[in-house]
Amino acid sequence: MTDPLAADPPSDREFPATTPALTFDSGGATLRGVLHVPAGRGPHPVVVLLHGFPGNERNFDLAQVLRRAGYASLVFHYRGSWGVGGSWSWSHVLEDTAAVVAGMRDHELAAAYRFDPRRLMVVGHSLGGFAALMTAAADPSIAAVASVAGFDFGAVTALCRDDPGLRAGYVEAFEGELGPLRGTSGEALVDEMEAAGETWGLTRLAPLLADRPVLLVGTSLDAVTPHDVHHEPVVRAYQAEPVKELEHHVFATDHSLSDHRVTLARTVLSFLEQHR
Repeated sequence: MTDPLAADPPSDREFPATTPALTFDSGGATLRGVLHVPAGRGPHPVVVLLHGFPGNERNFDLAQVLRRAGYASLVFHYRGSWGVGGSWSWSHVLEDTAAVVAGMRDHELAAAYRFDPRRLMVVGHSLGGFAALMTAAADPSIAAVASVAGFDFGAVTALCRDDPGLRAGYVEAFEGELGPLRGTSGEALVDEMEAAGETWGLTRLAPLLADRPVLLVGTSLDAVTPHDVHHEPVVRAYQAEPVKELEHHVFATDHSLSDHRVTLARTVLSFLEQHR
């Protein structure tokens, strides 16, 4: 078997690899994505990849590695981002993720692109890590879930409640990332986070994920999701439940895992291969 990080797999003229554009309806908007279909008859397991805020890192390198390893992998944009209609909000991200997961279970779509909707897994980075865990917790049919430098909105809300200066810092930070987004503001995003409060805390999801494989990746050189706030408490909560098939790592890298992309790909692929 070829190494999907180092070599292309054999081609298949009857069932070739393809990269079709797909659309999904959510909240009156048309979400746009691209599916990386592997060669071979299938049906292949399928992975939905969730990008963060605002989506500068879209993890196409992971999508390509997964395709070479025999997974269909989908990358898409949420409402109100990167030219997609509608307005951006955290709750829209959750709604859009659920809509895409539901759309990927369409039997005609699955048959057309040779993937198995019963073996659907979700992998997310940052905001996408939050959305991946929240979506898997609400949908027991998701086979496995991975969060990479996941952003714990519940933990941040608690910190902002006690520190007005920190809250103002988040308003400013969110405002500075709005270039590719529409229909929101830094203040609106913090208000929405505060309104959700502890219901968007990742530690509370442990009982809902206890029977599923879960991968948590933290980053120790990360000012966006420092691991002592966003990773370690989640690991402890999932160990205490316990989440029986929990795997967790902390890598010495930045929020985008800029110098750990191969390590990340190998970690995610190894995790998924155990549960495909």
